[in-house]
Amino acid sequence: MRAALYDTEIGHARRSPVRHSFRHRSASWFIDVDAPPDLPRWLRPLATFRARDHLSPVRSGADTLRARVEQTLHAHGVAPPGGSITALLNARCLGYVFDPLTVFWCHDRAGSVRAVIAEVHNTYGGRHAYVLDAGAESGAVVDKEFYVSPFNPVEGRYRLRMPEPGARLAIDVVLERPDQAPFVATWRGTRRPATARGVLASQLRAPLAPLVVSALIRVHGIRLWAAGLPLVPRDRARPTARTTTVPVPVPVEQEANP
Repeated sequence: MRAALYDTEIGHARRSPVRHSFRHRSASWFIDVDAPPDLPRWLRPLATFRARDHLSPVRSGADTLRARVEQTLHAHGVAPPGGSITALLNARCLGYVFDPLTVFWCHDRAGSVRAVIAEVHNTYGGRHAYVLDAGAESGAVVDKEFYVSPFNPVEGRYRLRMPEPGARLAIDVVLERPDQAPFVATWRGTRRPATARGVLASQLRAPLAPLVVSALIRVHGIRLWAAGLPLVPRDRARPTARTTTVPVPVPVEQEANP
């Protein structure tokens, strides 16, 4: 598989206890973890890939991104299916990376997706992996286990839809909690070739995407705090939850409209 870029739009919609929504442009890479893009030297400051930016260090052997993915599967009782592993992620840009959500699709040797890993990062340097079965491409439900936002406690459940992208990218994350309207995040994108021209075009559309995403998270956090949304102290994640494949009958785009 050849690496690709996605020109993306990220949307968040919060309806309670305060209303707040936004959409902003960004960019994401789609790669085979065994064959990250080999960019010209002059472009590498804009896109560098490091295994250490994802999941947990490998306890023995080569510390590659594939090894980290397979170690994560083993830790959750899932046998690696043995085929290609694709990933949707941010590259390091000017030496910096922040990846709120990274998704790995683990294929068998026939090319079918057998497991999905959704890795969540927070702005405190933490990361947490949710290991899902192949049904996550159409819909999965998992308990929230990780402190992400100072405005959301570690409670409730995520409803996820994470199909492996093709010409278009469409990923949905819905946080559901008792007695509250869902918090909805959408990730949409259009594919472009990961050529030198494509990298430059992506930078013109969404310059320095990882740095901008990190800055915007803080800007929106200040706005929520100023609107009176109470802060939630950091908490430890609960033990790993089991996931359930479920249908997702309602398009999340409808829910995300502010």
